[in-house]
Amino acid sequence: MTQQPHGHFLDAMQLPSGVTRIWLIRHALVEASARQRLYGSLDVDLCAESLVLQRPYYTALGCRLPDDAQWVTSPLKRAQDTARAIFEAGYGPRDITIEPRFTEQSMGEWHDLPHGELPSKLRQLAHSFWSLAATEQPPGGESMLDVCARVGHALDDLADQNAQQDTVVVSHGGAIRAALAHALHVHPDTALRFSIQNLSVSIIERINGIWRVVTVNELPSA
Repeated sequence: MTQQPHGHFLDAMQLPSGVTRIWLIRHALVEASARQRLYGSLDVDLCAESLVLQRPYYTALGCRLPDDAQWVTSPLKRAQDTARAIFEAGYGPRDITIEPRFTEQSMGEWHDLPHGELPSKLRQLAHSFWSLAATEQPPGGESMLDVCARVGHALDDLADQNAQQDTVVVSHGGAIRAALAHALHVHPDTALRFSIQNLSVSIIERINGIWRVVTVNELPSA
């Protein structure tokens, strides 16, 4: 058996097999009216027009992803519908495991609030690249600290269950940033500086109990 060189360097064009690897995909664009408000962990529909226009990107995603991966999504419809769109664009049907810990940040009482009304509700200065500060907790909702805790536990459990295998997780912008915070051992405020676009892929691996980041916000090319 060929021994992995010290440092686990990625010297080949293809990622090696036999590694505990998580492929994180942000769901597709949601419909226009939902984007005008804080939808957080509410169930909202995908944009029907974008689903049609972006079908080549779903096909490209299917070609990029490992064929023998386990599939996991958040319980929200937009994540599950994104996974099914990838299946229907050529990847082929797969069983999906629903993992509630990969859902988006709960905005609690601020759900469905128009974006323009949010600043008057905040108790802390909003993050430059997120709706609120990482330590801000909406009434009845979660802070990003809370999201990072649950996502981190979910990742560790998933890595234990699917050791040395590929797993695709279709999730949300906040949850993926939380996953990167967990992998890098950085404060959520720092992880919120990552840009996570719709349909982008971010890859993390756990090797000898330690997480590392392989790629962030990789966009499919049609």
